[in-house]
Amino acid sequence: MLSSLVRLRGRCGNVLSLCKLRPRSHEFLLFKYSTAAASERRKFYQDVSITQGEGGVYEINLDRRKLKTPGGKLFTVPNEALAIAVATEWDAQRDTLKFYSMHLTTLCNTAIDNPTQRDKDQMIGAALKFLETDTVCYRVDEPQGMVELQRNEWDPVLHWIENRYDVTIGSSSNILGPEIPQETKDTFRQHLKSYNFWSMTGLEYVITQLKSVVLSFGVIDRHLTVEQAVLLSRLEEEYQIRSWGNVEWAHDYDMYELRARAAAGALFVHLSSQSSTIKRKLLQD
Repeated sequence: MLSSLVRLRGRCGNVLSLCKLRPRSHEFLLFKYSTAAASERRKFYQDVSITQGEGGVYEINLDRRKLKTPGGKLFTVPNEALAIAVATEWDAQRDTLKFYSMHLTTLCNTAIDNPTQRDKDQMIGAALKFLETDTVCYRVDEPQGMVELQRNEWDPVLHWIENRYDVTIGSSSNILGPEIPQETKDTFRQHLKSYNFWSMTGLEYVITQLKSVVLSFGVIDRHLTVEQAVLLSRLEEEYQIRSWGNVEWAHDYDMYELRARAAAGALFVHLSSQSSTIKRKLLQD
């Protein structure tokens, strides 16, 4: 039923295709903004450029002014590939700045300002909490069409992650969900410790969007495309739409928005943990 949709292949847009970026001078810009859907502002700059600052970090310049975070800190990112991706977001804006569409910028601001003042261990704990209520672990026992759809579409990815990390997760139609073994949680905790703080910021964002650790790992490990993961995260909604129809524009808008957020989060994870070798490959692609 939905398998034909789930098999669709896609790629995130090539955010690294960018106009020439020219280093500029060192005036500072303190620019606060909200990521609320209504947050827009008239564009106030012409050129976007990046420069390498002290310690090897990269800065974003809007004309002759350096970008700062909403918390007042200098906006710096750990590598050139991420700087180019963020600069692309700013360069892509036209007459009006649509901050709610600038997901990479928002994730950088979150990593730099750390508004919740959490450390990496706390972020890992929060991510693992989602495992207890993972979308693909909660099953229905009726109608039969939905039961079969969940089994056919969710079981393969659930089996994949159990084999990939040598863990047991399981599924349940009980309202409490499956009981996740402590050994599984310990395995994932150990794996997540290999992520740096910035990468954990991006991964937690993807998990929040998809409401699933399983699907998020599938995307990050490149077992699933973003399009596949989004469809799998919305399986019940897609089933209802096939049965009863949908509000055409609303469904499409929600789908594309979720894809954009999940893709940005996954890209952020990879760019914030890149080696120079991978960075060069991304730039060549």
